[in-house]
Amino acid sequence: MNDIPGRPQAASSAASTTEPYRVMVVDDSAVIRGLLTRTLEGDGTIRVVASVANGQMAINTLQRQTLDVIVLDIEMPVMDGLTALPQLIAADPAVKVIMASTLTAKNADISLRALRAGASDYVTKPSSTRELTGAESFKAELVSKVQALGEAARRADPSKGTPSRPLAPRPVVAPVPGGAPAPAPAGTAAPSPIRSRLLDHGPVVLRPAPDIRPDIIAIGSSTGGPQALFEVMANFRGGLHQPIVITQHMPATFTTILAEHITRQCGIECAEAKDGEPIVGGRAYVAPGDNHFLLVSRNGVTTAQLTKDPPENFCRPAVDPMLRSIVKIYGRKVLAVILTGMGHDGRSGCDQVVQAGGMVVGQDEASSVVWGMPGAVATAGLCSSILPLKEIGPFIRKIALRTAA
Repeated sequence: MNDIPGRPQAASSAASTTEPYRVMVVDDSAVIRGLLTRTLEGDGTIRVVASVANGQMAINTLQRQTLDVIVLDIEMPVMDGLTALPQLIAADPAVKVIMASTLTAKNADISLRALRAGASDYVTKPSSTRELTGAESFKAELVSKVQALGEAARRADPSKGTPSRPLAPRPVVAPVPGGAPAPAPAGTAAPSPIRSRLLDHGPVVLRPAPDIRPDIIAIGSSTGGPQALFEVMANFRGGLHQPIVITQHMPATFTTILAEHITRQCGIECAEAKDGEPIVGGRAYVAPGDNHFLLVSRNGVTTAQLTKDPPENFCRPAVDPMLRSIVKIYGRKVLAVILTGMGHDGRSGCDQVVQAGGMVVGQDEASSVVWGMPGAVATAGLCSSILPLKEIGPFIRKIALRTAA
């Protein structure tokens, strides 16, 4: 496998014994299709088995080919990507679709609509062939997302091929009073690490849940995050008293559109955070793309601070700096929620949350598009609860509205 600099590698040595992920590239430009194909096939875990010029050709090809991942352009003649998307998913519900578009407000809006319609993720293409040829960060992002989503496709439909690590029930040792984990039930095998192509996850041990009503809710997410955010935040309609701060790994322009979609779909006022603005209860704030989103307190007023500090965990915005800044202000009155995403961003920040006495909730593996970020906090023993996506919003609401401890 060829290492691609600048991003954490998504594949492990297991790749050598696993059939390459089968990918179709859909773009009306033959030059772009060729560049994308060479990028993907430069990694030994991926094989491009089809390359077509429009959505209708993609539908026809999917009816004949077994595919793991489709990289789908938005603007094409005959049939565009958004029109083709539901038909592709209907033809193969397990196939994972990555929307590919240039970075414009229009395409950001279309990409988020596509995520709501069933696409798994998106990538932002450089705006010219010359830029694409030298865009190493784009190439690394594309490869890592295809690997992660190819793995998810095979877990969803084993007939596609053997995943490097099948999805299996993960041992969870429930907490008991005093903080010591309870012994595993009789007949249960001792927890042992299970190798993942994305991260080496170990056993999960839940922490005792602190008896708090949080003063702030912090959410971190990445791959699959927009869809997860829509699901979770729809439960906050009618209002919570706490501010909600969100770091979703996303480029500029996309985060603006994400906040607008949350407002429209979830019935909660949400906007990109602005440097220096006060953080008030009942509102949601999204980290702007290419900025770390921190909170600072001056003269008793908590405000947003946006920085261009170096990326953390290969990301800007990143979850960890947001959480560190929150703990300094709110102490134990923090509820941190880590949703689906690649990598381990959020793990060190969540460690500080629990050290201060706060609570961490993680999304479970079965409902995650990629169990990287939530898996990292779960297997580090930082979570008080690990829940399916549909249960996270109601759980947060219950905790946020309970009587103050």
